[in-house]
Formats: sequence, structure tokens, C-alpha cells
Amino acid sequence: MGMTISLVTAGACALINLWLAFRIGQIRRAHSIFVGDGGDDRLVRRMRAQANFVEYAPFVLILIALIEYSSGTGIALWIAAGLFLIARILHPLGMDGWMPGRMIGTALTLLLLLGLGGYAIALPFLARNPIPDQGVAAPPPAV
Repeated sequence: MGMTISLVTAGACALINLWLAFRIGQIRRAHSIFVGDGGDDRLVRRMRAQANFVEYAPFVLILIALIEYSSGTGIALWIAAGLFLIARILHPLGMDGWMPGRMIGTALTLLLLLGLGGYAIALPFLARNPIPDQGVAAPPPAV
């Protein structure tokens, strides 16, 4: 099976997103806030934590998948994926008040994005056997 790191990380991200949504729902139910934030600061922070996750997770998942596709599964990519998941769990805990979680989660996410992005840019130039450009296949001629 290929793309194991990408599959595991994407699945874990889906579960983290569900957890973030559940945390928002808890406050909505407790305070009968069905639309918007109702001026509740805790709800705003939880909504922003989920929005922040949704803003960063796609880029990291795409980078992990493309790097894995280009160079295969490796321990460094497993570590990067694991650190990303840890960062994305720490960040919302920090948004709830544990400030080290927010700082560590944010810094780790940004460093991983920088590292994965830089590696993705460098990878084609570093590869011994570069992946051939597949191009776009032309449609079959009309009959």
C-alpha cells in the first residue's frame, strides 16, 4: 500500500477536526448559541482554533502527500506528520487558556510548513532519479 503517511495523517486530521467541532458544539449547547458567537469569548476562541486548523491542515497534508509520492515513506516524514498532529492538538488547548500550548502549536506548525515547503521545492533538484513529467494527456480524437 502506498501513501501510508498521507493516509494516516489525513485520517488523524479528520478526527482532530471532529474534536474541534465537538468542542464548539459543547459551548453552543451550554449557552443556547445557535448562530454566530453570541458574544461568548470562549466560543470565539474555539471557533478560531478550528478555523486556524482548517487554514493550515490542507497545505501540510498536500505537502506530505506530494513529498511521500515523490520520495517515498521515510522516518523523517513520519516525524514531521506526528509533530504536525501534536501541534494541532496543542494549539486549541492554548486557545482555551494554556498559553504554552498555543505558542508551541503555532511555532511548530509554522516551522513544519516552512520545512516541508522548502523541502518540496528542493526535492526535484535533489532527486537522483527525478520523476518524469507526465504532462497532461490529450483527449482521444473524436470519431
